[in-house]
Amino acid sequence: MDYKSEMKTLRDILNEAGYRYYVLDDPTMDDYRYDQLLRRLEELEAAHPEEITPDSPTQRVGGTALESFTQVEHSVPLESLQDVFSPEEVEEFAQRMEEALETVRYSVEPKVDGLSVALEYRDGLFVQGATRGDGRTGEDVTENLRTIKSIPMTLPDKLPRLIVRGEVFMPKNVFHKLNRQREDNGEPPFANPRNAAAGSLRQLDPKICAKRLLDIRVFNLQLAEGKTFATHTETICYIASQGFQTIPHKELNTAEELNAEITRLGEKRDEFPFDMDGAVVKVNSLSDRSVIGSTAKCPRWAIAYKYPPERRPSRVLDIVVQVGRTGVLTPKVVVEPVRLAGTTVTNATLHNQDFIDEKDIRVGDTVVLQKAGEIIPEVVEVCKELRPEGARPYRLPDACPVCGAAVVRDEDGAALRCTGAECPAQLHRNLTHFASRDAMDIDGMGPAVMRQLIDKGLVRTPADLYFLTENQLAELERMGKKSARNAVEAIAASKERGLERLLYALGIRQVGQKAGKTLAAQFGSFDALAQATEEELTAIDDVGGITAAYIRKWLDSPQSRHLISRLKEAGVCMDAARQSAGEQFKGMTFVLTGALEKFTRDEAAALIEARGGKASGSVSKKTAYVVAGENAGSKLRKANELGIPVLTEEEFAAMLE
Repeated sequence: MDYKSEMKTLRDILNEAGYRYYVLDDPTMDDYRYDQLLRRLEELEAAHPEEITPDSPTQRVGGTALESFTQVEHSVPLESLQDVFSPEEVEEFAQRMEEALETVRYSVEPKVDGLSVALEYRDGLFVQGATRGDGRTGEDVTENLRTIKSIPMTLPDKLPRLIVRGEVFMPKNVFHKLNRQREDNGEPPFANPRNAAAGSLRQLDPKICAKRLLDIRVFNLQLAEGKTFATHTETICYIASQGFQTIPHKELNTAEELNAEITRLGEKRDEFPFDMDGAVVKVNSLSDRSVIGSTAKCPRWAIAYKYPPERRPSRVLDIVVQVGRTGVLTPKVVVEPVRLAGTTVTNATLHNQDFIDEKDIRVGDTVVLQKAGEIIPEVVEVCKELRPEGARPYRLPDACPVCGAAVVRDEDGAALRCTGAECPAQLHRNLTHFASRDAMDIDGMGPAVMRQLIDKGLVRTPADLYFLTENQLAELERMGKKSARNAVEAIAASKERGLERLLYALGIRQVGQKAGKTLAAQFGSFDALAQATEEELTAIDDVGGITAAYIRKWLDSPQSRHLISRLKEAGVCMDAARQSAGEQFKGMTFVLTGALEKFTRDEAAALIEARGGKASGSVSKKTAYVVAGENAGSKLRKANELGIPVLTEEEFAAMLE
């Protein structure tokens, strides 16, 4: 078989396996076999890039990051629906339909709480996807939509043009996992799956969107050139036959049946993989819809019933504090078990001290709970008339409940954070960050290995990495003697990374790569930095008062002193690396835009700075050069407007030489 035939065969096999897995929920291939075939296809495409097709499964991982989204005018408007909130309003809607039509049949379906998009196909090939926007104009998010595995890239029917409308959502299990990761990383959790889906779909970098594992359900046929249908049900059956996941619906005849089905769907909300905020009622006949017509904003032939949030009272048994991987103290209220929106709730987040003070929540109080976005339990209010005598206001602790180190408020005044450099609650994140590429760059020591080291009690601080033996590492899962030997060598090599990398690796609050480089250049050694006063730190460029205070508190912490002592004992270099490629770019500011092939953005910026120049994120009259890769956007246009010299990647590489 020649390579073209093999590539086509692999694409067909993998696309069929993906359809079975993501659309039909009927997997026919195990993950290992799928990964092996995908890897073979990637090898062939790398050797023959001219043969890569838009429907290749390799194109779903996300391409080049965009600088902005372009506007798309919808060929068929994406209308919104009129909301109703009671069975009586449903009856009124049905009465209006029955007065206007001789006979009427309805379709009822769950309303997915996500982000509405239009998907356009030409001759059976996916060509464009856009957000709803204002209904007439949306944003082109084609590259992000390609990362959603349940969107087919090609269709069995090769209609000249087909447009369907669907709702992009984040599955509940993915939402929970993402929020746990965000809390562990000290980031604010998403309020609900819709916010998470919208934020993910509007990422300028498709690779980020791909990691969010979004899904879609298609609920309407907007346009199908060369096809005619009589009912909504027929269109949904046709859409499903083309490989789309659709929303289940029922055909009904009376207002009584409509309200019964709406109630049934509401009771089964927790069984759907998506967050559901209502039920949609539509006239089923397409010709009847034309008779009924639309207002300027929404169709008269459909309504969206919105469920009221379910609320339940419960008594506060305790308030506990958890410490996340970034040291943030998160209070939670422990309540008597209560059934809420289909699940049993025993606790709810209290966010921070400000939230507790605002609600005045105390142990012993009776509180009213609801689920934000039908997902996250939250305290809505306190029944103060039921407050027991002697209940006291709650204050978060001044010391970390895990390691006893002092806690400080973040600069925005909302979150409290543990300052302990050796806090067990932060250990996994600290180790992973310490060994990461931009920090100490210890190859082979990723998150999974770090988790095993912690679980086996082999490391309690980053310094313990330098005392590991080959035998200890070889006993870890999937490590082996050769990998263990390589890991020990990588750990030893990291001792010579220099002060600027070490300062970033230590995870001092607000000390990133740039600040680490500045501090290393200013002081030259860790011992000199340790003697600096807060005032001396504040006087340094790129180090403000808040950062200086964080640095000084970190240096004064007993845990930090112990960590540094152990790192010195291990032989880790505490001095600045004296490396320079000259000053040929001294006084010059470069701006990088578009996709570079020979360098990453960070690598190019480092090469510029090593030669005395500066890498900036925005174009101004002071910019010396703009380096433009593929798909350069607004920065390139601005450079041309200002008459700033533009370099290709090849010209930039020649300058470096």
